[in-house]
Amino acid sequence: MRRKFMTLDVFTRTRFGGNPLALVLDAEGLDTAAMQTIAREFSHPETVFVLPPESPAHQARLRIFTPAAELPFAGHPTVGAAVGLVRLAGGAGRQSFVLEEKIGPVSCNAQAHDADSGWAEFQLPRLPADVGQVPGTAAMAQALGLNASDIGGDYPPARWSGGVAYTFVPVRSLAALARARPDAATFERVFGIGGPAMVYVICTETAAPGHHLHARMFAPANGIPEDPATGSAVAAFAGLHAAHRKPADGEHRLVIEQGYEMGRPSLMNLTIAMANGALTSASIGGDAIVVTEGVIEA
Repeated sequence: MRRKFMTLDVFTRTRFGGNPLALVLDAEGLDTAAMQTIAREFSHPETVFVLPPESPAHQARLRIFTPAAELPFAGHPTVGAAVGLVRLAGGAGRQSFVLEEKIGPVSCNAQAHDADSGWAEFQLPRLPADVGQVPGTAAMAQALGLNASDIGGDYPPARWSGGVAYTFVPVRSLAALARARPDAATFERVFGIGGPAMVYVICTETAAPGHHLHARMFAPANGIPEDPATGSAVAAFAGLHAAHRKPADGEHRLVIEQGYEMGRPSLMNLTIAMANGALTSASIGGDAIVVTEGVIEA
């Protein structure tokens, strides 16, 4: 059966930057094995399959796959799918709707910039939580090909989840972050806590002024040697930032840069709301642009 698809670059307004995403439309009738095979064929960090929603009040149901596994939730697929669906609907102005993901309903706002690009923002479907201990500094450094003295900075090593669990490893400089290379012999053993390792290496030294965090994400066992932009990691980071930095009550906006070392610069906008010293909500937003359209036989 011929099924329409489009690919988008997400968290950028420039084609061939950001994080590539495949969006498969007309996905009814595909089983899990077929979706995984198609995701492996596209070989993008994630592929989204668009299905009719279970609730008539919602826009669509999404299933999200890396080349190796299905995810309950992910950021750049949510932003890219929202922009793609607004484009297909041909609507103008800001639109609000709900997308169904395995994590649950995800509330989105989106609007088109022009015929091929747009912006979307989604509310975190659940608040992030601290999910346990992290390995020792020496083990983390070895698994990332770094020196123990490289580890440290303005955040502590931590493990948080906003739907997908990440180990956060702070490093002291952009130079150290650029040297990070997962060590095949130790990476999964050190970071694979209860499943394939998902590691977000962060630094408060940034490549561009006005940004707040520079990051790299490694998840080789999930088919992602390195990810150009990782919204679900930013969702988890909202919890680490709130717990460690303790921002004042009110709204705070952060810009996270990622993908620079890959030649695919990406910008993710994180907005957090604090009340009585606690994180009460957060949202992640960014741009996306269509790169290709076509059909796939599946």
